[in-house]
Amino acid sequence: MKFNTDDMEWPTFLDEYEKLVFRMTIPRVMIDNASSSNATLVKIDSARKHGILLEAVQVLTDLNLSIKKAYVSCDGRWFMDVFHVTDLDGNKLTDKGFISYIEQSLGTIHYASSKSYNGLTALELTGTDRIGLLSEVFAVLSDLQCNVVEAKMWTHNGRIASLIHIKESQSGYPIEDSQKIDRIEARLRSVLKGDNDVRSAETSVSMAVTHTERRLHQMMFADRDYERKPVIRTSNDTPIVSVLNCLEKGYSVVNIQCKDRTKLLFDVVCTLTDMQYVVFHATIDSAGDRAYLEFFIRHTDGIPISSDAEKQRVILCLQAAIERRASEGVRLELSTEDKQGLLADVTRTFRENGLNVTRAEISTTGESALNIFYITDVRGNPVDSNIIESVREEIGWSNLKVKELPLINHQTADRDEPAVGVGGAMLLSLGSIFRRNLYSLGLIKSFS
Repeated sequence: MKFNTDDMEWPTFLDEYEKLVFRMTIPRVMIDNASSSNATLVKIDSARKHGILLEAVQVLTDLNLSIKKAYVSCDGRWFMDVFHVTDLDGNKLTDKGFISYIEQSLGTIHYASSKSYNGLTALELTGTDRIGLLSEVFAVLSDLQCNVVEAKMWTHNGRIASLIHIKESQSGYPIEDSQKIDRIEARLRSVLKGDNDVRSAETSVSMAVTHTERRLHQMMFADRDYERKPVIRTSNDTPIVSVLNCLEKGYSVVNIQCKDRTKLLFDVVCTLTDMQYVVFHATIDSAGDRAYLEFFIRHTDGIPISSDAEKQRVILCLQAAIERRASEGVRLELSTEDKQGLLADVTRTFRENGLNVTRAEISTTGESALNIFYITDVRGNPVDSNIIESVREEIGWSNLKVKELPLINHQTADRDEPAVGVGGAMLLSLGSIFRRNLYSLGLIKSFS
């Protein structure tokens, strides 16, 4: 199946020349359900431009698709991408309407815009994480008669970043009063600083339309969370990242080995893109619960990574990007009627019971609220089940439910080569995936 530009409804302001340019540059998309027994292949041919790979991955990720394998190759000014995808349960895509929607979404990524938050005011917060901080933030917003419509919060290495979309509680309109905005910022900044924040807390009102999760990565990157040591290390599964140079062809080769999970490829490509690197070739694979990613990159000025300091920075930033979403703790889902002060009450209950929120996703639809929290105890350890049941009793048994952390479904994958072992990233870089890419670049005569 292919996306057909002839079926499009053209905007009235486009003349025939602009339509021709659009047809020449629009990605060509084909959905293939025949080549693989356990995954749907999404094939994209696209004119090369900075960020085009991220836009494609972002579309697939936002549609809740799991990318099992992927191949990216650049031939001059043209990109050719192949993604092996399933739904989150590991099933191939069969719904014709959904497949058609994927084709149309990918076929217009050159001209696509991020999700619109018209009618809402966006707050960006960064600061030092601590127990109960989220409760204090929501208490301030409730006190100032602000209704939280959507929000996402990440924590990493003792830092917190949150993007919160709010509106006036009474009128339902965006907050445009400059004096009220100043009060909101001042009070939130005071909460974020706390009593002993040695680093400046940041609050701002954002009018730019940016993909929420990409913006969270940008905020934590600007906050330099990657330079900090974890306050609490609850997992020893640190991503293994290595950077080598293929000077003959002018590429830097980035290899990553880590635990597989949903949205992993988005997090990595997002970071490389925002660090101003261009991916020319890539291979993504998984075996069991492990993921193996390899990227041939250059800086946007065409130069590969040129110093040990730059290599180390890339390694730290990619490790941070992978760890930010690798949530620890129990996943709690709150589904209930939305009301003023709901989030302040719920997060206060968490704080009073010694629960630490490591990540949160807040959403509302009409009068209903669906809020997801990942929680640990104050030391970052799993929460005692008796405490969880006590919290559920206080908030409401039917409203707050315990959910398993999302698991990647790993069916046996189609393979062009044997599964890569679980050795270090340096050994991985010498394995079959790396040799095949060297072969494609003409650096070796065989990859067998």
